[in-house]
Amino acid sequence: MSALTTYGQRPNAYPGKLFIVEGIDGSGKSTQLALLTQWLRSEGYLVTFSEWNSSSVVKATTSRGKKRQLLTPLTFSLIHATDFSDRLEQQIVPALKAGAIVLADRYVYTAFARDVARGVDGGWVRSLYRFAVLPTLAVYFRVPLDIALHRILSARPKLKYYEAGMDLRLSTDATESYKLFQARIQREYEGLVPEYNLATMDATLPVEVQQRALRELVRPHLRGVAAAPGTGLLENDEERTA
Repeated sequence: MSALTTYGQRPNAYPGKLFIVEGIDGSGKSTQLALLTQWLRSEGYLVTFSEWNSSSVVKATTSRGKKRQLLTPLTFSLIHATDFSDRLEQQIVPALKAGAIVLADRYVYTAFARDVARGVDGGWVRSLYRFAVLPTLAVYFRVPLDIALHRILSARPKLKYYEAGMDLRLSTDATESYKLFQARIQREYEGLVPEYNLATMDATLPVEVQQRALRELVRPHLRGVAAAPGTGLLENDEERTA
């Protein structure tokens, strides 16, 4: 069964564009997406943002479940699918219909990687997201585990329980559990790259180098998208994408 028959039966037929970033925690993808947001808005484009696990419908439930360590791999998967469904219908699709650029920090590929790394059946997870709109561009940020771990621990004192995969009982040591769990996720991501034709980014490069490369990936898709209120479209679209 091909990828497109198990996921993405809703091609993006809307005037807007959907750009997403993927990668393990500490890959630097969120930083790059924030910089891309600033650049696109400075260029006069109408931009909206969507983040994984941010829907108000399930956010409180997820928080309680994590705090009490009650979430199983299956319930985790279903909660995230509910979150995604709500954000897709309430945020992403309306913005695409309006001709805006939607930037998403994580998309269905996060579920395909994380849920499977937790032992959930890959075919079942893909079928769960079959309603998802295909992105215009999806970029996977590759980074060695040791660099990702250093970045995370530099920003906060310790790893979170589920982030480190402690629920899987891979190790009683959080750091070792993190490495084992994130290695599983990385393996899944690497398989997703050819399966879904994800663009890749060397996340060890300097921030400014990555940002230039990301803009070059996005630039060819900008023709015809909406301008932010009060900016107006340039008479010649080629000027905007030059």
